[in-house]
Amino acid sequence: MVCPFCQAEETSVVDSRKNTEGTSIRRRRNCSSCKSRFTTYEKASIAQIVIKRNGNREEFNLEKLYQGVQNAFGGQELSEKKLKALVDTIYNDIQEQGNKVQSEFIGETALSHLKEVNQVAYVRFASVYKEFSDASDFEKEAAEFN
Repeated sequence: MVCPFCQAEETSVVDSRKNTEGTSIRRRRNCSSCKSRFTTYEKASIAQIVIKRNGNREEFNLEKLYQGVQNAFGGQELSEKKLKALVDTIYNDIQEQGNKVQSEFIGETALSHLKEVNQVAYVRFASVYKEFSDASDFEKEAAEFN
């Protein structure tokens, strides 16, 4: 591992711990050149393929999911920690589908979790995911909450 401070290639692991879910490992490292300490995270990376509505395939992009969920909340108050936890929950459900997943499943999974957390974020996400074309689409979706 390269030191982020001096770019030296000689670093050593001082401490390793699993996260609470057991899905990643946190490692404290020490640089033998500049004596700085820093933290790295190790997580298994298994390529997951998304099958789009049009039949195209692309590699799953967690950042794209994160941005979509973040945009759904718009300017509403939501801590970074809660946003990350929500995206992680959605991602865990998606991972359970195996290495090939339909884009519809990703959208529906995100919607189901957003529905539990925030109605406005749910409708905003649905408007993009379901490609709303006019105000009546918003009314139909909002009616599900009554």
